[in-house]
Amino acid sequence: MRKTVKLLLTENVESLGIVGDVVNVKVGYARNYLLPFGYATEPSEELIASLAERRAQAEKEVAERRKQREEMIHKLDGQELTMDRACNDQGHLYGSVTQQDIASALKEVGFNVSPREVRLPGAIKRIDTFDILVKVDSDLEAHVKLWVAPDRHIEDDDAEEMEFDSEGELIVKDDKPAKEEAESAPAAE
Repeated sequence: MRKTVKLLLTENVESLGIVGDVVNVKVGYARNYLLPFGYATEPSEELIASLAERRAQAEKEVAERRKQREEMIHKLDGQELTMDRACNDQGHLYGSVTQQDIASALKEVGFNVSPREVRLPGAIKRIDTFDILVKVDSDLEAHVKLWVAPDRHIEDDDAEEMEFDSEGELIVKDDKPAKEEAESAPAAE
């Protein structure tokens, strides 16, 4: 049984090819997606020739879209975003900042970025500054600085941290230096 099949694309298919490309795809992908939706057909010389005009138009569209993305990435690189989020007193967010949130914020400031083009290193669940990678193509990427800020004032915890010795006993710190204590203590006679 064959595992792949050659098909002629009759429509542009993202991350596969443009109209007129002859591609090798897995049988299941062809049977369940490309053929039922009319995105591909069996290749023949007549069909390839008849799709030549549509292919030329598709190549122009791809080149124009590439030019627009290059300009957008040039403007996007180095941008800074600030997002206010609800959090507890330790700075942990009640939710998280997602790719969708970042893509929506970028759209608000004029950059047409899809959520799948936003690359997060991990879940953003704290108030902090993050460097976000936006990759619109294999060789087109920009770095955006994201400031996740609290939506309210967070009280600073000014309490001094406790220290313990190796046996687990609390180390008591005096505010006065030992020299002052010696001077203020009455001399023993």
